[in-house]
Amino acid sequence: MTGVPASAAGGASPAGAPGKASAVGSAKGGGGGPKAGGGAEAGVAGGAKSARGGKIAAAAVNQASVWNIANLLTMLRLVLVPAFVALMLADGGYDPAWRSLAWAAFAIAMITDLFDGHLARTYDLVTDFGKIADPIADKAIMGAALICLSALGDLPWWVTAVILGRELGITLLRFLVIRYGVIPASRGGKLKTLTQGVAVGMYILALTGWLATLRFWVMAAAVVLTVVTGLDYVRQAIVLRRQGIAERKAALEETEA
Repeated sequence: MTGVPASAAGGASPAGAPGKASAVGSAKGGGGGPKAGGGAEAGVAGGAKSARGGKIAAAAVNQASVWNIANLLTMLRLVLVPAFVALMLADGGYDPAWRSLAWAAFAIAMITDLFDGHLARTYDLVTDFGKIADPIADKAIMGAALICLSALGDLPWWVTAVILGRELGITLLRFLVIRYGVIPASRGGKLKTLTQGVAVGMYILALTGWLATLRFWVMAAAVVLTVVTGLDYVRQAIVLRRQGIAERKAALEETEA
């Protein structure tokens, strides 16, 4: 009766079984390591594909947004340019009826110019197309009107040269200094645009008497505002360039230090 108790004799086996199972499980688990790693790699790849898909979807949305109301108004202005020229020069360019229709096309173009930019900024409809097409449409309709008026002898060529030279020069200046910042539109520039539109519109119409005298003075005011605001833009561009160069120099000195 001195044998080993049953509990002691059998205790090693039950205790060892779990240990073996644990060891086997560990070995199997060790074999599952590459599988887990492969799952992680698959997850990363899937995430990359998802990110690429998101970018493609976003690009598709942005491309579709080109056809928004603001850009459609800009396109309308571009279409109105040849229509305006045709109406302006119809029947020799001196028929009051055709000139009135030309004025209507010019007025629609100028009114849409007021709305498309506002709509784009208010409802987040700003696109790369709009940034490029909007200023082109503005310059095209105004340039077409001025050139037609000068070609018909209604407006001196030097007035057309001053206005168009200023507009093209300031546009080029904006591109030259864009690396340093953006020159914001001033109140004077907005007043200039409004005065130019009113003056050119009055010259398009076949006005006589005191209205013809009035349009002369309105155009004179437009020319003065054109020159003054143009010089102000040049001043702002010089200041902006100097500030940009100073900031870059300071940043470079900090990096070297």
